[in-house]
Amino acid sequence: MDRRLLLGAAAGLLAAPAALRAQALPKITIGMSGWTGFAPLTLAEQAGLFRANGIEVETKFVPQRERNLALVSGALNCVVTTVDTMILWASSAPLTQVLVLDRSRGGDGIGVRPAINSWADLKGKTVAVDGAGTTPYFVLAYMMRENGMSIREVTTATLAPQPAAQAFVAGQFDACSTYEPYLSQVRAMGADKGKILATTLDYPCVVDTLGFTPAFIQANPEAVRRVVKSWFDAVAMIGREPDRSFEIMGRRVNQTGEQFKASAQFIEWLDQAKNKEYVASGLPEFMRKAHTVQRESGVVRQDVNLGPLLNTSFLG
Repeated sequence: MDRRLLLGAAAGLLAAPAALRAQALPKITIGMSGWTGFAPLTLAEQAGLFRANGIEVETKFVPQRERNLALVSGALNCVVTTVDTMILWASSAPLTQVLVLDRSRGGDGIGVRPAINSWADLKGKTVAVDGAGTTPYFVLAYMMRENGMSIREVTTATLAPQPAAQAFVAGQFDACSTYEPYLSQVRAMGADKGKILATTLDYPCVVDTLGFTPAFIQANPEAVRRVVKSWFDAVAMIGREPDRSFEIMGRRVNQTGEQFKASAQFIEWLDQAKNKEYVASGLPEFMRKAHTVQRESGVVRQDVNLGPLLNTSFLG
């Protein structure tokens, strides 16, 4: 046989396993937003951590209200959002969470006028808050329920988080439900104009997770495992190289490294150990409470089977 043919055949045999691996692991497209809690996914993409784990991943900014539709249509094969939203989406389409990304630690909260000193004082008042099905709405409903009240006991004025905070700071409405960086506008108000009634430090009710459809997980378990590992690698990189990591993550959302670092103080990213601990002792109960809030507030109109909504087998 011609020597060149032999060399070509050998090269083909060496390339075959790589080609088979590429065929076996589909490209992952993750739908997300610029929320600080999701940013390690940007880091994993732009610092080459996904590639190092042998998986091709693209992160795309997709509006929250469109993310589940894009997943169902096949335009995305992975989504990230809050647990309360995952429950809402799962009420109409199969979805499974495989990883906890972050928990809000004071990044979401309720601003009120100085005369409002308790949750009971909110009764009959008007609250600027995004619409039913959004996280600020859930946060208000959750915190009120924890204090023996219903969101139906207030009047809601539908405003997105930024306009809600701006309107409140400008003197409109009795209260607002918003999140960082807009919540800091309320923090900066004089005590004679407004104050923070509660944040997620008081009521830890904003948790972000990453999910796939059950069919995708069944067909591509190795791809899912490598995405999860890449998240853990990104969190480790933040601990190891914080300045470089903040710069990379900040650039994606038009912030300096210092600005991004400031926004990160209000959230907690979960590494492998914290994931294992939380899915064992905290997340299942929180999902049950979040489901109850979503049902009682009318956001979710039928019970959701929470069992298939969480798969912890990829956490290692």
